[in-house]
Amino acid sequence: MTNVIVHSLFTDFDIDLFKSGKHFRLYEKLGSHLVEVDGQKGTYFAVWAPSAKNVSVVGNFNHWNKEEHQLNVRWDSSGIWEGFIPNIQHGEVYKYSIVSNNNDLVTEKADPFGRFCEHPPKTASIVWDAKYKWQDKKWMDIRENHNNLDKPYSVYEVHLGSWKRKNDNEFMSYIELADDLVSYVKQMGFTHVELMPVMEYPYDPSWGYQLTGYFAPTSRFGKPEDFKLLVDKMHQAGIGVILDWVPSHFPEDAHGLGFFDGSNLYEHPDRKRGYHPDWKSLIFNYGRNEIRAFLISNAIFWLDQYHVDGLRVDAVASMLYLDYSREEGEWEPNMYGNNENLEAMSFIREMNEAVYGSFKGVQTIAEESTAFSGVSKPVNFGGLGFGMKWMMGWMHDTLEYFKKEPVYRKHHQNDLTFSMTYAFTENFMLPFSHDEVVYGKQSLVYRMPGDEWQRFANLRLLFGYMFTHPGANLIFMGGEFGQTAEWNFQQSLDWHLTEYDFHSGIQKVIQDLNKVYKQQPALHEKQFSPEGFEWIEYNDHENSVMTYIRKGHDSKDDLIVIGNFTPVPRENYRIGVPDSKSLKLIFNSDDVKYSGSGMGNKTAKVTKEPWNGREHSIEITIPPLSVLIYKK
Repeated sequence: MTNVIVHSLFTDFDIDLFKSGKHFRLYEKLGSHLVEVDGQKGTYFAVWAPSAKNVSVVGNFNHWNKEEHQLNVRWDSSGIWEGFIPNIQHGEVYKYSIVSNNNDLVTEKADPFGRFCEHPPKTASIVWDAKYKWQDKKWMDIRENHNNLDKPYSVYEVHLGSWKRKNDNEFMSYIELADDLVSYVKQMGFTHVELMPVMEYPYDPSWGYQLTGYFAPTSRFGKPEDFKLLVDKMHQAGIGVILDWVPSHFPEDAHGLGFFDGSNLYEHPDRKRGYHPDWKSLIFNYGRNEIRAFLISNAIFWLDQYHVDGLRVDAVASMLYLDYSREEGEWEPNMYGNNENLEAMSFIREMNEAVYGSFKGVQTIAEESTAFSGVSKPVNFGGLGFGMKWMMGWMHDTLEYFKKEPVYRKHHQNDLTFSMTYAFTENFMLPFSHDEVVYGKQSLVYRMPGDEWQRFANLRLLFGYMFTHPGANLIFMGGEFGQTAEWNFQQSLDWHLTEYDFHSGIQKVIQDLNKVYKQQPALHEKQFSPEGFEWIEYNDHENSVMTYIRKGHDSKDDLIVIGNFTPVPRENYRIGVPDSKSLKLIFNSDDVKYSGSGMGNKTAKVTKEPWNGREHSIEITIPPLSVLIYKK
């Protein structure tokens, strides 16, 4: 015990906040912190382990001997063990050895608040002070202008381990990605990247969705300050950074959060609420104050310490419903007799309030797959408080439609038009995510029917339809150049494909759609409002043609969008228009520069011939499998 000096970073107020679940910057107190006490340099350690009878810090410095450096338990029933160990410096490897009051069980755990971890399969925490001088003040000062809901949100979803690899199939480092990935995202014109989980995880095939180091960027790609550099470089290039965040479940790995101090500390003690049958993982106890403080502190941590601009919250549906993925008898209803997880809903609301109350210009985005109401409505209006929600129904219906042979599409046009009946019930982001190009579902381009020309024309049409549909957009890496193979997390994307015209054509389509989306106010100013959309014609099933108007704040910015969902060109096709001014073509997914046929009218003369219930109309040729965008 003499090897540990009594010392604390906690005030009485900190402890009160922690016990009441209201301390949202716990990372400043718990974990390991390099400090100086009475002129001696070393490390202060603090860990929450209320069921422990003994907690010690073990590592190379004491030959992993749990008798050497035993922490002191606080006197205030907080369950926090703490102490200062001299001469433990930056880079020291450590774990907590915990002897439980429950049958003297012994666990050896990584630090739940550890800032850096050993490279998997090693599992210890590392004392780390990620000193870094940020260069993104310009971005941080004005990011509110980039991240508001009336601004463009075109998101590139990335798995850092497989976006691009070196010749020997080794990972690229954060530092290398800060050059290659940043320049590519900027070149493609995306406004944001969304990174699949970068928090430390033990098992590569989990893709990062089974976390053990909630406060540590994975050491697979470098050091914490290297990850800060990647975020910084994104910001300097004008690109926002969204992180996938997983407060829904965590793995049972021996060094992780499960059964932490010999008790169900982090997980719900009832297996009906504390175990996830799909992912064979544990579920947080959202009703426990200290767990809420842990999770909300973690959300705040990435926004505060790493300057990230948003969190995409994974598997929200699994949190909201007590019977999620469970059979009868495997769950119990709440106090009102229904299937809603009231504690999880309360936690989510509090998390969103804390995030939006602490930072300007950030967004939280829910991956929520059900019809749960009010996901993206403010908490004070009875909602869950997210900024956006993934539009999973649109994604499913759209891909179902596109896989059909065009000759049958006239019988299924409702699959496309149906989304407009609920498009404004939430602030929707349209996702073609990683989940859509794995598990034998095939890549996007290989889900399209027809010969090679038609497959790629369909994909160009799909993206054109996506970018002109109300809402924000997300595309998983590889989709933007027509990756043909399903995504494989163990290898690089097939970048050689971009040497071929069809694939480089898809790249150019995405570049130009990103440009149009950013430059045309009608595509983003009212992207979550019914005032931003108006049908011209959705009933032309026979020709499989849809026409609609996208609107901004000023009517001069209005755009007319025309989609032909068959490979048959529609000549002399008449469309009612709202104005007498001639129209100019600003985007044609069938342009020859995209490897299309090059059909279509560069301008459209407006005549005073009533059509579609309007006084004026145009007559044009609509190219095969195409989206056209016209502007006054």
